[in-house]
Amino acid sequence: MDFAPITDRIADELSRIVGPKNLIFRDAERLEPYSHDETAEREYAAMPEAVVKPGSTAEVSRIMALASRERIPVTPRGAGSGLSGGCVPQFGGVVLSLERMNRILELDLDNLVVVAQPGVVTNTINEALKKDGLMFAGYPMSLETCFLGGNVAENAGGGKAVKYGVTSRYVVGLEVVLPSGEVLRLGGKLRKDVTGYDLVRLLVGSEGTLAVVTEVTLTLLPVPKRRAVLLASFPDVPSAIGAVPRIVREARVVPTSVEYMDRASVLASCAYLNERIPYERAGAMLLIEVDGESEEEVFRAYARIGEICEARGADPVYVADNRTTMERIWNVRRNIAEAFKVRSPRQSLEDVVVPIAAIPAFMEGLAAIQAEYGAEIPCYGHAGDGNLHATVVKPAAWGEEEWHGKLAELLGKLYRLTHELGGRISGEHGIGNKRKRYIGIDLDPATLALMRRVKAAFDPAGILNPGKIFPDGA
Repeated sequence: MDFAPITDRIADELSRIVGPKNLIFRDAERLEPYSHDETAEREYAAMPEAVVKPGSTAEVSRIMALASRERIPVTPRGAGSGLSGGCVPQFGGVVLSLERMNRILELDLDNLVVVAQPGVVTNTINEALKKDGLMFAGYPMSLETCFLGGNVAENAGGGKAVKYGVTSRYVVGLEVVLPSGEVLRLGGKLRKDVTGYDLVRLLVGSEGTLAVVTEVTLTLLPVPKRRAVLLASFPDVPSAIGAVPRIVREARVVPTSVEYMDRASVLASCAYLNERIPYERAGAMLLIEVDGESEEEVFRAYARIGEICEARGADPVYVADNRTTMERIWNVRRNIAEAFKVRSPRQSLEDVVVPIAAIPAFMEGLAAIQAEYGAEIPCYGHAGDGNLHATVVKPAAWGEEEWHGKLAELLGKLYRLTHELGGRISGEHGIGNKRKRYIGIDLDPATLALMRRVKAAFDPAGILNPGKIFPDGA
């Protein structure tokens, strides 16, 4: 794509907008952290020419107007905790870091909403709401590090989506800056609004390719008064996976979470944490959380779920009903990805999603792919909504060239298996630059053409987060 470089003149203009201390230019060491996200494969990284850190919507507007006039690519960035290369500056240009826009602007308890800037750490919102007994129920697994703006850009999900859904359920209003620099206010504090096209829903999950989010209005829910976590140890993968649809269908309660961990994932995380939980005989495990307003309600729910698990061969089914033990169990699940990074930094963390009833067939197909390639593919994730993190780990015997060649082929088979089962190649991490070559497996040419027209309507010059989503790098 034909973009202009950032000259000293343009850098001076950027400096005047944000102030000299909020511009990084011609300093490779300070620019490097903005060249990648948490994607393990560094081939998806790309160096920016400059990083700007605006402190207000007005500054974002001026930056975008300048970039539009000069035809300079702009890549919005939150905390950089993504796993798809979505905030990587594929064509250089400007990284627009929103880290300074980190204030909660309003807690409107009467309307049960919070208004916050995109650089707010997601967990900070719930900390601010704790005294009022309210919460933002969107729950990305990296909630203590990720930014709200990134959650909106990726329509982040996580461990509680079974009951509470993903980010888009709670976003009712946005302030955004278009690539031209124009500022729009969309939605508001309303629970119902069918006035024209639903542009809020269009922008949530658009991966920063259509507009820059500068303010988010979220709806709030009461914090449940009681919680409990079950850890069910199954003899093998089919037993554990087969229990998932039964839990959702037969327990007559909606669990907060139904998380799946295969044996390799549990062993790796426990070793990483130096943790001991009852996993010795486990072929696979389910972590199931329930919540409610009373101890009796929660007890009834986990007792019924425990019966279903035991009927499927779970032994033991461990119940944690206090904060310390619940956090111990959740810690094992949350640290699986980090544990595998320590064991092998060369890996590909995927987040395919299939219908719940298709999970057993997916696991069978995954086992066949693993056997065909001789690669370890541990699998864990949000089984209650069909979102599974199959992680391809580089075998020690493979050289770099063999790794790259076989990984591309393996992922193609993994994604086609997912598609054939009615699934999609990404449930929460996004397409970014990591999966764009495979998007045609899920989306037909007519659908992609329509998406391109939407992109062109918002960003006719193609300057905003180019190189993402579309397979040809548009």
